[in-house]
Amino acid sequence: SGADIATAEGLFARYEIIDVTPAIVESLRTRPLDSLLVTFGDNRPALEPVIGVGDYVAVQVWEAGAGGLFSGPLVSDRFSAGSKSALIPEQVVGPDGGITVPYAGRIKVVGRRTQDVQALIEAELAGKAIQPQVLVAVTKPVSQSVTVTGEAATGMRVPLSGRGDRLLDVIAQAGGVRTPVAETFVRLSRGNRTVTVPMTTVVANPRENIFVRPNDTLTLVRDPQTFLSVGALGNTTEVPFGADGLTLSQALARAAGLREAQADPAGVFLFRYEPAAVVRRLRPNSPLLASPQVPVVYRVNLRDPQGLFLSQSFRMRNRDLVYVSSSPFAELAKVLGVFSTVTAPVSAGASLYTVTR
Repeated sequence: SGADIATAEGLFARYEIIDVTPAIVESLRTRPLDSLLVTFGDNRPALEPVIGVGDYVAVQVWEAGAGGLFSGPLVSDRFSAGSKSALIPEQVVGPDGGITVPYAGRIKVVGRRTQDVQALIEAELAGKAIQPQVLVAVTKPVSQSVTVTGEAATGMRVPLSGRGDRLLDVIAQAGGVRTPVAETFVRLSRGNRTVTVPMTTVVANPRENIFVRPNDTLTLVRDPQTFLSVGALGNTTEVPFGADGLTLSQALARAAGLREAQADPAGVFLFRYEPAAVVRRLRPNSPLLASPQVPVVYRVNLRDPQGLFLSQSFRMRNRDLVYVSSSPFAELAKVLGVFSTVTAPVSAGASLYTVTR
């Protein structure tokens, strides 16, 4: 009827329908995956950390003789020197970048090494104290630390060592990963950039285990990877897979395979929300490119030997939906109607789209 035709046309207009070809698979394969190394590099931080705002700093001053500004009074026994040092309680480096030292005033310490601050204080006390010698210690290096948080980790600030610390070093100091590695993602935020990669990628590829920097934030997120199988694959099922990824042929096998009596191998469909940048490469003239996430239906014909090979190269993504038709794919409108009814949770999670290997 005319109403059915209008409904079908409306469904077709809402989706970008793409037949899977070698060119499509290759285009999706060359899609850049998130990489800590590519985004942030692996530059080793300075071996000698400097003092920053928020650090806790303690200062101790020694004098060469008793009776000075920081030493106790002379005692009757000429062989006893009395107390020749004073410990100034630890203090937080203020927003102005300084700390206060008695008789030396406000000393700017931000951006300086402890030995540089020691020499500066000694110069300020020269002529006031008796040959002063100063020791400066950062008791709580807040500015030289990394924040580790997330449901998969024990939240804490991890101070960095002078030798430089890699991502896995910091995670270990924070107590390690509390969730299965195959379900865990590492999200590194540095400045205004954030990159998320599977934990398995960092573990398997040493180059991704980059040096962290002061004020980095590491968030360990548990995000089990799943796809939804519907149609002639049997009951609607959510199937888990590892963060290292899965191919379409493996996904069909995990979903109990194609049931010969019901399934039409020529009617395998995969529903996914793709970023507009990816769809622009596949369909430059798509009318749906105005949206940041475009609903795409990939169609694979497993009756064609080429389709079988392509299914072994087509990579699944988190929250994909696989539908196997029970009749020839001429009933595409029916398929899209199924998608529109079962993909509401998928569309709600589209903004959480995560790239996996």
